[in-house]
Amino acid sequence: MKLISALEFLDIPSDLITALALQAEHLHNGRLALVGGAVRDALLSEIDPCIYPRSPDLDFVYEGDMNLFCTRLQTYFGPRRIQELRLHDRFGTANLRLDMVMIDLASARLETYPFPAENPLVVFSSLENDLSRRDFTVNAMALVLNADGDSHLLDPYGGRQHLIARELVFLHDESVAEDPSRVIRGARYAARLGFTLGVQSILQVKSTLQLWPWSWRIGDPVDLVPPALGTRLRMELELLFDNEPWPQALSSLRSWSALSLLDQNLQNDSLLYPRLRCANRLQIPLLCALISGAADPVALSQRLQIPGQQQSWLEELLLFRRWLESDVLTTSWVEWGALKWTCSLEQQSWTPEVVALAICEHQICWRPLLRWWGRWRHASAQITASELMKQGFQPGPRLGEALHKSRLQALERMR
Repeated sequence: MKLISALEFLDIPSDLITALALQAEHLHNGRLALVGGAVRDALLSEIDPCIYPRSPDLDFVYEGDMNLFCTRLQTYFGPRRIQELRLHDRFGTANLRLDMVMIDLASARLETYPFPAENPLVVFSSLENDLSRRDFTVNAMALVLNADGDSHLLDPYGGRQHLIARELVFLHDESVAEDPSRVIRGARYAARLGFTLGVQSILQVKSTLQLWPWSWRIGDPVDLVPPALGTRLRMELELLFDNEPWPQALSSLRSWSALSLLDQNLQNDSLLYPRLRCANRLQIPLLCALISGAADPVALSQRLQIPGQQQSWLEELLLFRRWLESDVLTTSWVEWGALKWTCSLEQQSWTPEVVALAICEHQICWRPLLRWWGRWRHASAQITASELMKQGFQPGPRLGEALHKSRLQALERMR
């Protein structure tokens, strides 16, 4: 396979790739390979020329000393061509801006999981072992680079055949147990590429979730949650909502029974899609809106470590629900107008985001709540402070009371 034919659609300068390969060969220390999404998408474009995926990140794996390799690159290319180089010697990784192209470099490594869902133990190793630690066969391929411009495809798990079949297949039987966040990643790829999860992989997801092989269970203290059931799940969900067609991704997760990774309520939530579409229109973070449907949204937000402000919204949402049930829905609220709703909501100091979350839950009184969120709360006095002072008001409490009264009069006229 010619490297140029495989990668030309990615807008990667072929002479740059060749130069990198040449520096690796000069060190006689190990192979240099392009891995991950760039290889997958390049091969996918060859299989189906109608597919033109977005340009992925450029991830290279090097079998050898990353510090030595980066020193070689700096000597060869010089400071004009290498605009940026950040070496993380402890982790054997580097971030490089070469000819204005961002490149990620990593030493080949092997990962082992001492406990399921925990962070793995990492040792430097071979390219083959580096591929063995990846999630799906279509991501476990490498183009081993040669300075002569040719490339050798390393495909130990049949990833190319799975690309042809439009199928996502886990590398081994313990993939989900080792890292359950791979399930969310699978839904992301399925939505983006139009792939399906292989039959055996679906069975692995469902059987693993049924067995729940992890020492931590939903309801246990959140400060003991392992990374792949906590922060790594959150990061994958953020990518899902930010970068992918999220309705399709969530549909895959539900069909695999995988939303129970977060909460069983979400797996069975009949309002899931209406709530998220509403949140999208009201510009509420979709992950926060998703969590709001959990049996214990506060605990799930803490487990995933979403931003503190959003955790506060979910805490306030629980109080808002109780306020609606006890102080609003037990009254003749259907007769309330803009003035009564606005005064009631503002006396309690409910934040607009919390009201928006309640609207998205399709509470029985969602229509007046939506009017408050969209119109009534923005009502202002029909006269300005300057105009009142021209009438003889002095700065102070009486001026504020007059402005407030004018606003209430404006609300009374609103529908």
